Amino acid sequence: MGIPPVRSWPRIWPFLAWLTVFYFIWLTIVTLGNYWPTVISHWPIALTMSVGSYVAGSTPMGGGTVAFPVLVLLFDLPGSLGRNFGLAIQSIGMTSAAIYILSTHRPVDWRLLRPSFVGALVGTPLGAALIAPIVPDLWVKLIFGVIWASFGILHLVKLRELTSNQGVADQASPHEFSLGIFIGLVGGVASSITGVGIDMMIYATLVLLYRADLKIAIPTSVVLMAFTSLVGIGSNLVLAQARPEFYAIDPQVFSYWLAAAPIVALGAPFGAIVVNLISRTPTLIAVSILCIGQFVWTLVHEQVSGTMLIAALTGVAICNLAFQMLYSLGKQSDILISVDAAEQVIDQETPVLGEETL
Repeated sequence: MGIPPVRSWPRIWPFLAWLTVFYFIWLTIVTLGNYWPTVISHWPIALTMSVGSYVAGSTPMGGGTVAFPVLVLLFDLPGSLGRNFGLAIQSIGMTSAAIYILSTHRPVDWRLLRPSFVGALVGTPLGAALIAPIVPDLWVKLIFGVIWASFGILHLVKLRELTSNQGVADQASPHEFSLGIFIGLVGGVASSITGVGIDMMIYATLVLLYRADLKIAIPTSVVLMAFTSLVGIGSNLVLAQARPEFYAIDPQVFSYWLAAAPIVALGAPFGAIVVNLISRTPTLIAVSILCIGQFVWTLVHEQVSGTMLIAALTGVAICNLAFQMLYSLGKQSDILISVDAAEQVIDQETPVLGEETL
């Protein structure tokens, strides 16, 4: 009998190097700044983000999707604080998950991801500078609620079909670059307002239009949200230094970040690992129900009525109409690809009558 082949381990040294550097910097900041009492006193937010980071790594939703409603709805803090904390904590958690994904060579859709990077690099700072500061606090909460309620409805309606997708479309689309730029620009602006959104946009495009496997769509959304979070919190810090009277960041953001950062640095990659070992369906169903629940909670908690209520419900309807359009276009593309493939088979099997035959 021959010697059995040695199974090669994933090359995760970049991920391990990242964790080493991060924890060294975090420990240095906490120790030299004497922030241990701050870290200990904010244990509830660390506990909350242990769940949020798992959701971030295992679903197409950033950790801010948990952080925002907890801080804004449960603790009754301003929407701007929830947004900034979401971007700050995702810059660690989602980046950690993204480095793990890339280190272990998990598949991502680079054709759509690369132009989305470009769009986010433009849209996120522009949104942070020109739009986010002037959006009323209630609107921030409602925009967040509309985005994720739409996500929840999408999955409850299409979950069986989405989980059955395999691979991703092999044929390159001539519109991929433009579509990626659009996702980056619009999603970057949305993320600059609420701290999330761009991840849901690229995920919905991949699973509805391109019929991508969730094992491709989710890692792709994680990588894009990590990049956008870094751009977003970086933009906010620069703006706060340039014009603190207009772009000031609440000091509580730093305190919450200190407490939660060491948790999410491992929590998000853990979610990325676990979701490949168990079915995604139960997690997505639970998260989808929570997404719809937080929208209802926002409407009740903020006593939304009249025109604002109509606008919020219309926003959910418009988002789901856009999802349905993507789904229909994807279905049409599937039919066209199938017809084209069938015609190629027929052409290959049909004998060509040459001059000798005639």
